[in-house]
Amino acid sequence: INMLRLAISSRGCFASTTRLFSTAPLASAGLPEEIARVGRLNHVAIAVPDLAKSAALYRDYLGAKVYPPENLPEHGVTVVFVQLANTKFELLHPYGEKSPIASFLQKNPSGGMHHVCLEVPDIRAAMAHLKKLGLRVLDPEPKIGAHGKPVVFLHPKDCNGVLIELEQV
Repeated sequence: INMLRLAISSRGCFASTTRLFSTAPLASAGLPEEIARVGRLNHVAIAVPDLAKSAALYRDYLGAKVYPPENLPEHGVTVVFVQLANTKFELLHPYGEKSPIASFLQKNPSGGMHHVCLEVPDIRAAMAHLKKLGLRVLDPEPKIGAHGKPVVFLHPKDCNGVLIELEQV
């Protein structure tokens, strides 16, 4: 994937290879286009029932660079990043009793895609713009994500069933 862009319509998010937002919604929200437009696909997050086995798959069978596990108690996950030529996979495993990944794995015991992460230049401007367009931002304030940068999530019901994470770069 060279670039994933998102387009916003009155009905929510949909994937496109063109631009993030049409000029009309940006102009009508009073924001300069460059503030709210997403950039690169940062990573695809995959919930996994066995972190070591999943890391071995990408490292030993597919030859990818796999980083050591990192516990993120504030997010209820342990993450392992898998570096690819043009993006990353983020392997997610439950950490602690209140892990959102535990409930995901109860519904999907074999694991599966959890979310996609898209880069934005200004997370607060993107949040304000998307809220004006009627999309639900799941977090009232950005949290610090696995890369040490501010992140927020968009409600999957507003984005064709896909949980989208926005990360400020």
